Amino acid sequence: MATRESHMSQSDLFSWNMERDPVLRSTIVSVLVLDTDPDWDRLLETIDRGTRLVPRLRHRLVTAPFGLAPPRWVLDPDFDLSWHLRRSALPAPADLSTALEFARTEAMTAFDPARPLWRSTLLSGLNGGGCALVMTVHHSLTDGIGGIQIATALLDFDRAGTDRGRPPEPPHDRDGPLRDVVAWNWSVGSELLRGGIRATPRTAWRAVTHPARAARDGAALATSVVRLAQPVTATLSPLMTGRGLRRRLAVLDAPVEPLRRAARAVGCTMNDAFLTAVVIGLRTYHDRHGAKVEHLRVTMPISLRTADDPLGGNRITLARFALPADISHTEDLMRAVDAAVGGWRREPAIPLSGAVAAAFNRLPAGLLTEMLKHVDFVASNVPGSPVPLYIAGARIDRMYAFGPTIGTAVNVTLTSHAGTCYVAINADAAAIPDIAILTDCLAAGFAAVLRLGASEAGADLPSGAPRSTPV
Repeated sequence: MATRESHMSQSDLFSWNMERDPVLRSTIVSVLVLDTDPDWDRLLETIDRGTRLVPRLRHRLVTAPFGLAPPRWVLDPDFDLSWHLRRSALPAPADLSTALEFARTEAMTAFDPARPLWRSTLLSGLNGGGCALVMTVHHSLTDGIGGIQIATALLDFDRAGTDRGRPPEPPHDRDGPLRDVVAWNWSVGSELLRGGIRATPRTAWRAVTHPARAARDGAALATSVVRLAQPVTATLSPLMTGRGLRRRLAVLDAPVEPLRRAARAVGCTMNDAFLTAVVIGLRTYHDRHGAKVEHLRVTMPISLRTADDPLGGNRITLARFALPADISHTEDLMRAVDAAVGGWRREPAIPLSGAVAAAFNRLPAGLLTEMLKHVDFVASNVPGSPVPLYIAGARIDRMYAFGPTIGTAVNVTLTSHAGTCYVAINADAAAIPDIAILTDCLAAGFAAVLRLGASEAGADLPSGAPRSTPV
């Protein structure tokens, strides 16, 4: 019997519909820098196992009959692992910038809708004897935390690898299209009915025993839904206003522990320290161009993933809100960022984001695409492994995840791995034509935040951070 997992979620369907405008594509490109070439046969086996553990990697999207349900995930009868996993040699100069240039073209290339929405390329011949594994997936297949969970299930803690036993059987479809649509609607309706039956007595009891409080809670929820769904009609940045299809990539490296220490020094989280560094970097970028900015609007993913959720899948909602940018003292700025982020994490409407997306999905896509192009930037912090990981006998030395800009000027994603923060910058060239300058400004932002930790520890700024590579 099909469940809601057999169909695209309402939130993913919203993003999928918005991709009628290619500026709003939801493509994630990850670049793993490996210390040596992996064993090709072992790599094939590892990726094949991944497609069995995460069935969507073998499924393609098919429109449901008569539009009675979101597109359904259907097993690709022509699934060909050799099409999705390729290998090639890096051209000269075969450095990290060359690998990022390949990743840049991947970020701008649409998926083949007749196949599962992912592809990977092993680029050999990297200077120093290493190579790069470039992995491209559509956001509906996984979010950042889901990607790390998949990696944990597939990667090894040493070169020799781990005997994981016999791989599971490939997924298969049980239901036909019409039966599947009926099953999906039954699943959704049953869930709503069960939720209503559970909630109605509680709601009625609160209305009787605490009518004033019930009224306040209802009003607060309605106001929160408006805040979550309200259209954004203008950028807060006076500078990063253009939008187009060209992308530029760059990377920064910074040490994990000093960034965490900087956050502790102010009584904030590592995510607050990361966001503060990005805000300082963007403010500096505006200063370099003679522009002043008081606030910048961010799109920040908020995870809705639970322990019971299967591997993969996109389990996030996107909150859009303004962050202050004109607070000169770094510690004061971080506290203000912490307050803004904390407020949005506690918004009552966050669990209802799927329902909000469902309402939007009933509107013409053209009415909504423009409202997504006026957020200034995306920022995402993905906690990774604290210890080294290996894939098919090769050690992963660096791990960069370039998230989609989804209509903003730039996406900055931090992935922590083995003691280092690997910061991936994906910029819309129409908004930011000089990514090298932006990268320098972001490096200055991280340096300003790291100094808080150095002062707390009575130490100098770590000499290895931050370092950058623009393309």
